[in-house]
Amino acid sequence: MVFKKLLGAMGVGGPSVDTVLANPSTYPGAPLTGQVNLTGGTQEAHIEHITLSLVTRMEVEGGGGDYSATGDFYRLTVAGPTRLQAGQQMSIPFRIDMPWETPITTAYGQPLRGMVMGVRTEVSIARAVDKGDLDPVYVHPLPIQQKILDAFGELGFRFKSADLEHGQIYGVHQTLPFYQEIEYWPAAQYAHAVNEVELTFVTSPHAVEVVLEFDKRGGLFHSGQDTYGRYTVSHQDAETTDWRTVVDGWVRQAVDQHRSRPGYGAPGHGAYGAPGYPPPPPPGYGHGGGYGHHGHHGHYRHGGHGGGMGGAVLGAVGGLAAGYVVGEAVEEVFEDFGDED
Repeated sequence: MVFKKLLGAMGVGGPSVDTVLANPSTYPGAPLTGQVNLTGGTQEAHIEHITLSLVTRMEVEGGGGDYSATGDFYRLTVAGPTRLQAGQQMSIPFRIDMPWETPITTAYGQPLRGMVMGVRTEVSIARAVDKGDLDPVYVHPLPIQQKILDAFGELGFRFKSADLEHGQIYGVHQTLPFYQEIEYWPAAQYAHAVNEVELTFVTSPHAVEVVLEFDKRGGLFHSGQDTYGRYTVSHQDAETTDWRTVVDGWVRQAVDQHRSRPGYGAPGHGAYGAPGYPPPPPPGYGHGGGYGHHGHHGHYRHGGHGGGMGGAVLGAVGGLAAGYVVGEAVEEVFEDFGDED
């Protein structure tokens, strides 16, 4: 997108900048490439730096309540001091290595409702920094993430929404200042015990931490309370596991967990092994967490407010695809996102 805003700070006849992505679709841990095209104006310009940033929107918990904030979580300087002559054309290639923890924004070929991300180009001339329009970026699930999403859909869970929560998950190593929550309405067979399920992926080059939060229903003589599960799953086993059975085991463990049991929450204990549950998955799955009861979201996740290219056909996997924003509505969401800055 060509910067219209540059004319304001740099004067009429100033340079224009157009950032072009080779392919706006990418994955966590994959490269995002493109080039920044500069065209000189009617006079020489002394550019101090050109910086690209990945920008997204997240929910922040403040003293007066929750609010949405837009910010960057990755910055790359693609050019230092540069002299651009009048009328000169210059192209600067770049490569952004997407952080492994980058949240997914697209599944089954459609944008995930509630998620938006883009690349913003900042140009500094004479200490005046101009931020251009956002170029949208679409982050698709990794194979292991896609398999787990598929499993929830096959079990009958219906996608509700997704967002980013500013903060850290207790006991999980994070490199980004937020985590993603993918929220589901429960499948019919679990609806008697669960109001909703929140799924979080915290990804590294070798594995994915899967964190589940179950909002359990209360009864006549007891109140509902959240139950949490945490599992470490390996990228390499994405295609060799019956994920529907594994995810069903995770959910059943939460539904049937009525009291804390010794050993849960300690490293090395998974959610498997109890009578009547599916057999444990292959090595690399189900490690790390277990289940425990907490009365408040903040006991487990700090800073939050509580609350596809891998798919063949949209809607083929239960209710997951039913909650996507499609068509022109996506562009409107992104325009509103861009206006926040």
